[in-house]
Amino acid sequence: MPPKKRHSGTSQSKEPKPGAESVSADKKDSPELSVKKHRDKDAAFVALCKSLRVTDPVCDRAWTLWKAVQESMDDVTDSQKRLWGACLFVSVIDMDVSCFTLTQVLKAVSLDVTQFMSVVRKLDVNLDTISTKVTSALTRLEKKYEVMLALYQRFEKMCKNIFVLTSDGKERETLRTCWTMFLLAKGRALQMEDDLVISFQLLLCTLELFIKRCSPELLQPLYKSAISKVQSPPTRISRRNQSKAKPRAPDPEVDVQLLETLCKENECNAEEVKNVYHTSFTAFLDSMDLSRSWDFPQVNVADQQYEEHYLKSRDIDGRLFFDGDETVFAPKVQISQVERTPKKNPSDEEGSLVPPQTPIRAAMTSIQMLRGDLTSTGDQPSTTLATYFKQCTVDPTQDVRKRLEAHGQAFSQRFGQAVGPHCVVYGRERFSLGVRKYYQVMEAMLKSEEKRLSVQNFSKLLNDSTFHTSLLACALEVVMAAYGVSSFKNGGYNPGGGEAADRDVCFPWILDVFDLAAFDFYKVIESFIKADPTLSKNIIKHLETCENLIMERIAWRTGSPLFELLKQEHEGGAAEQVETPASFSQPLQHNHTAADLYLSPMHPGVRASPPESPATPATPATPSSQASFQASSQASSQASSQAASLTPRLPKSNSLSLFYKKLYRLAYTRLKTLCSYLLSPHPELEPIIWTLFQHTLQHEYELMRDRHLDQLMMSAMYAICKVKSVDLRFKTIVTSYKNMSNTSQETFKHVLITDGHYDSIIVFYNQVFMQKLKTNILQYASTRPPTLSPIPQIPRSPYKFPNSPLRVPGSNNVYISPMKSPRMSPGIMTPRSRMLVSIGESFGSNRFERINQMVNSSERSFKRTLDLGSTPKPLKRLRFDVDGQDEADGSKSGGDSTLIQKLAEMSSTRSRMQEQKMKEDAESKKDEL
Repeated sequence: MPPKKRHSGTSQSKEPKPGAESVSADKKDSPELSVKKHRDKDAAFVALCKSLRVTDPVCDRAWTLWKAVQESMDDVTDSQKRLWGACLFVSVIDMDVSCFTLTQVLKAVSLDVTQFMSVVRKLDVNLDTISTKVTSALTRLEKKYEVMLALYQRFEKMCKNIFVLTSDGKERETLRTCWTMFLLAKGRALQMEDDLVISFQLLLCTLELFIKRCSPELLQPLYKSAISKVQSPPTRISRRNQSKAKPRAPDPEVDVQLLETLCKENECNAEEVKNVYHTSFTAFLDSMDLSRSWDFPQVNVADQQYEEHYLKSRDIDGRLFFDGDETVFAPKVQISQVERTPKKNPSDEEGSLVPPQTPIRAAMTSIQMLRGDLTSTGDQPSTTLATYFKQCTVDPTQDVRKRLEAHGQAFSQRFGQAVGPHCVVYGRERFSLGVRKYYQVMEAMLKSEEKRLSVQNFSKLLNDSTFHTSLLACALEVVMAAYGVSSFKNGGYNPGGGEAADRDVCFPWILDVFDLAAFDFYKVIESFIKADPTLSKNIIKHLETCENLIMERIAWRTGSPLFELLKQEHEGGAAEQVETPASFSQPLQHNHTAADLYLSPMHPGVRASPPESPATPATPATPSSQASFQASSQASSQASSQAASLTPRLPKSNSLSLFYKKLYRLAYTRLKTLCSYLLSPHPELEPIIWTLFQHTLQHEYELMRDRHLDQLMMSAMYAICKVKSVDLRFKTIVTSYKNMSNTSQETFKHVLITDGHYDSIIVFYNQVFMQKLKTNILQYASTRPPTLSPIPQIPRSPYKFPNSPLRVPGSNNVYISPMKSPRMSPGIMTPRSRMLVSIGESFGSNRFERINQMVNSSERSFKRTLDLGSTPKPLKRLRFDVDGQDEADGSKSGGDSTLIQKLAEMSSTRSRMQEQKMKEDAESKKDEL
């Protein structure tokens, strides 16, 4: 395995020095830096600029930036040279010029990637130093670095299991060429080089290429035997006799057996890797003239071609990972940010240590779980779902099929455009998985609605195109999240647009692909999660973040149906509020399903009681709601007769009401967090700020158009502090705001002022917020301020379903996890804890005793009920109580062959245990008598 220190072999390509001949052609044509023009600047700064071959305009701009930073910084903790490098980096990005690579500037200032990124962000002392363009570039570079680091760490680990280490280091040149070839293949095949899954699949393809061309004595037994005999190369012929050798028939493109072995050892789907090989990797091999050759790629050729790619991309030289260079390895490398689960103790009887969760392991496990959950689901409607379609007044089957064909083509093409030139086929794969999830969840939703409403005719819902598109988009977002290509690093922002936007598949990319309104997409999220108990905690959290992004910003874009609904509500009369303040203190409970939300406000809108009255809770099924699904004239006539006896009122939108319920609770949660950072000495200000904030959202909702919820929150905080004579500057507010979760600097740097004009949040406050709300704000300084709005009750998230591993309170080593699917093998379940209980695993009584001992050491009782919804058959349950005893809830095992019961739910209720024990004691006393 390659050591962490630099190797001095001749095969190693060294990092080109700044100013060397290897600079790109466009740089060669750039004018040289004139030292005479910069005599007013520090000589060391000019020397740094000259070594990085920057132009005079870049030098001037970076120096101006440095002087501004120097004046603003109270204490310059970093060396001037490092800050100069950061200023040059920022200037080059803002000016959109190519002067040096990231690696070159890292070497010039002696910093690694993470240290340098930290220094760049420190420049933003006045919050206007770093533009949104620079922030986006930093985010992209950080993600690319994290992916490349994770890939190299896995490459290093795999090579130890594949290759035999020789005393003379004979394998080193092979490994270095293999890594360089992979970097080149990734760079050519992917426009989005931060796609971890496809990149890892390309790495497996590259290893397959090198393993089958490698000398057998350099391979470990597993891979030596994995090479197909028909693939094994003939005895090597000396180069001088090659021309005399008889030409042999071209070998197949891929050694299937070897590739499948690599996939199995790395928990990767073999069919997906084969697709990557036959599309992206084969095209790469053809470009290198390696498709039909048994020879290794020439070291210098691979190095030269990667050098050209690296200089063009202007970022990180990936070869330095192999060299153990200090610019890419921090003093202590953090393996990942993924949550780790307990590892086995060395003294355990079970065997060796379980490796920690890494980014690649997490991605492979996520994909396996997704595919495992969809094993029994096809790409066509099931018999049950087809029956639902046929029972509709208007059969939606053909419309569903045509819609899927159109959306499938659009998704695949857009995916290929974003990820890479040969990646359309991967888009089709992801879409196929999304369709299966779409059918699976739709069937579960309809079964739930049938049980709730006792109806089977869902014609109105199933012929609603928006419902189908939203459900499909949500299913695809789940697939994208499982593959790790959808994230929120930049808060859903992409202010740069252009090429960067075309390569960004993060949410809300899927909405743009289907031209779907975010407000319509939000309606399906909660029902989707409730209908699919197989979703992991990470996927649920991902969808919850999607919902929050929609409420914070995306649903407020111009053209959103949200504004039309708000307009209708406000025109309907002052009494018809989106949500009455009196309901804030009520728990966030509702019985609305996706069907209610998509058909709203088409429900009959006649009510005798005020809307959202706490004393009038919603009922699970009303005649009017059933009428929404049935085409029966009898149900319609009943609704009409009821309407005639009530006072008529305009329709009420369930979807808008629920949206605002969640919006208010999200808004207050974020405000409370920010107040805890800034206003702990003034707790009396929080309810006043909330009142102004809530008033703005309810009555001045136009201020949210093309803006962000947090912009109004910060403005409201500043306004109240101003009228209450509390010294709090906007700079202090946004500095603390950056420490909150799920925030982006664009929120306070890129605020809409007027049509097409953006500026900072300070300008927004002065020119827009204050002008609109000046009268209302000044009321809070009077002796008779407005009545305070009630504080919303902050509930536990409705999405914290117990479908993922939960730690037993009081114990660091006992985790419980409901079985997600009988098709999942114990090897890919999470967490990888000290003891894993799963269906299909031989499990003796001695291991139950060990569980009892672990639980018995707990000082607190574990009492939690897991509700996984209705199931066709009641499953056996394992219950923990405070005494550490366990028993099966149900009949005993029928024989030794069925020692292990199906364990899916965890339930512990002290009263039931005591009752059962009392019964047993009573029975035992009867037997004694």
